[in-house]
Amino acid sequence: MMDSATATRAAALDLLIAVLDMGRTLEDAMGTACKGLAPRDRAFAHMIAATTLRRMARLEKVVKSFLDRPLPNKAKDAKHILRLGAAQMLFLDTPPHAAVGTAVSLAKARRMTPYAGLINAVLRKVSKDGMARLNALDAPFADLPRWIGQSWVSDYGEEIAARIARACGREAPLDLTPRDGDPSALADLTGGEALAVGSVRLPAGTHVLDLPGFEEGRWWIQDAAAAIPARLLPLAPELRVADLCAAPGGKTLQLAAAGARVTAVDRSESRLGRVYENLERVGLADQVEVLAVDALHWAGEIEPGTFDAVLVDAPCTATGTFRRHPDAPWLKNPDDAKALAATQSGLLDAAHRLLKPGGTLVYCVCSLQAEEGEPQVAAALVRHGDLTRQPIKAGEAGLETGMLTSVGDVRLFPFHLDDKGGLDGFYMARLVKTS
Repeated sequence: MMDSATATRAAALDLLIAVLDMGRTLEDAMGTACKGLAPRDRAFAHMIAATTLRRMARLEKVVKSFLDRPLPNKAKDAKHILRLGAAQMLFLDTPPHAAVGTAVSLAKARRMTPYAGLINAVLRKVSKDGMARLNALDAPFADLPRWIGQSWVSDYGEEIAARIARACGREAPLDLTPRDGDPSALADLTGGEALAVGSVRLPAGTHVLDLPGFEEGRWWIQDAAAAIPARLLPLAPELRVADLCAAPGGKTLQLAAAGARVTAVDRSESRLGRVYENLERVGLADQVEVLAVDALHWAGEIEPGTFDAVLVDAPCTATGTFRRHPDAPWLKNPDDAKALAATQSGLLDAAHRLLKPGGTLVYCVCSLQAEEGEPQVAAALVRHGDLTRQPIKAGEAGLETGMLTSVGDVRLFPFHLDDKGGLDGFYMARLVKTS
């Protein structure tokens, strides 16, 4: 039977295998990989795996520099163990004897005994000379797949792309959205910092259940950037609003808290489970109709012009969320944006159909891939002559001039509010149906 230290590393190994070899998300793999671990060990296993993924490319190069020859394909788990051991020493300040010892124990426990000696030797070299080799690799795009960095350089230029990449390498803080819309009061309650965009920020690693106001439903977790789109709608009590692709539900909660009558639509019944839970906790369930249906099909079946406002948080590559999802870069490929384009344009068409004359549509994606943003909106404006862009102005929802495009859309980069911990990358546009 494994001791707890080795069991924790075994869970981290299973998380790495799930992401890199099976294409699963870190969040999805947690339940199985960390089953039976104490909460503290579970958290540490996640931290080891997340740190390894966040620094993957450089860790890979450091480890390879101490190998005489590449490991064979059958030793894939040994390669993962080397990455995990190196991550602990180079980024988590784990004492070398602990990182090396548990790596060797894990190799033996996972039937990698023929590689235990090599793992021991390589990680000892990493403990002595790894930091110097790591520092020599400190380039902006060093921890990202090459195609991602190249796409950002192409879209935004070398300087902006480098700032994006560096910001993506930092762990995201915890953001809360206040139910009553008063960030100052919530900051006083929780000890956090009220942000100009309307959220309350606490340090990464804050234990959520220890914060006051949770059981009373005074707040919910939502990245500060993700909370902005709902604030761009002209909300009023009893306004009818459709929230398309609503899960995990932060925007639905915002809309309902503002007094709107909300129809929250998402095709994933399992993801809607969290929406139901949060609606009950914050006491807003009576104001929301939750539908587990495909938004594109549903929009074609109901009366056109039913809603005063529509919020479209479209499925996207989510490349703006790398700070909080370090597994994401390794689960994406260069063709993902192209594959999602038809869904995004279809949702814009569905939103147009649902919207009554004079109604407002907000389209957003948590993506840094330019093709998922302004070109989609530009094409929708061509398809629908009764849609017009309503430019977003500095000061709205706490937005600054540097967060806006020349036509009045929002383009958030992870380095925005960098002195306060940054933001998820987002694109947002606001449209009005004129007739």
